[in-house]
Amino acid sequence: MKPVLVFRFARTEGPGHFATFLDANRIAWKLVRLDENEPVPDSAGQAAGLGFMGGPMSANDELAWTQPVLALMREAQRQAVPMIGHCLGGQLMARALGGSVSKSPVKEIGWVPLTVEKNAAAAAWLGDGLEAFTSFQWHEDAFAIPPAATRILTGAHVANQGYVVDDRHLGLQCHVEMTAEMIETWLATGGRDIAASLGRSPAVQDAATIRAPMERNLAGLTAVANRLYRRWARSLVP
Repeated sequence: MKPVLVFRFARTEGPGHFATFLDANRIAWKLVRLDENEPVPDSAGQAAGLGFMGGPMSANDELAWTQPVLALMREAQRQAVPMIGHCLGGQLMARALGGSVSKSPVKEIGWVPLTVEKNAAAAAWLGDGLEAFTSFQWHEDAFAIPPAATRILTGAHVANQGYVVDDRHLGLQCHVEMTAEMIETWLATGGRDIAASLGRSPAVQDAATIRAPMERNLAGLTAVANRLYRRWARSLVP
């Protein structure tokens, strides 16, 4: 099988549990380090699937890789090469597929409860028995659902949290790929962001509040991630 191409936009926002899942299921993958100026591939046809991680920039920023990534996403949809986007990745996918990205009504940092939508797409991707779970968030932008997409996850503060296109492309606002190491790294590097946002947003938590339930919340979040990743991997191109 061709490898899954995993796009990294920032050194601290690597694939995390997404890579763990791919390795555990013997799915070959290759990291594309856009943060180190590696080029965007010319064609989606060389990949079994495309994974896009998070980053501190906006999906509306016009950086050296922005238009090539958007073009690659559109080609992937045309060629039925499955895509998955985490936070920034989900925002870029939304922009590529006809949606928009704008400032979120509420900045979210930390543990945020999400609700699974009651529709066929949500049931297919998350199972009939899951109604809600606790997600991890760190964002100040949010996406509009693309025209051809179905929303599968929603939240009280930021309504659009997850969508599916063509039953193979998954865009997420939340970070389901988190590991304890990643959270600690983000807390170490994002302290100023937290300090500047505390008290200004009802969905921003301090480091102690994030750390306290981390072990329990990560176990539940990883279980949800595995459900989503397994469903996504069914569409990988051999």
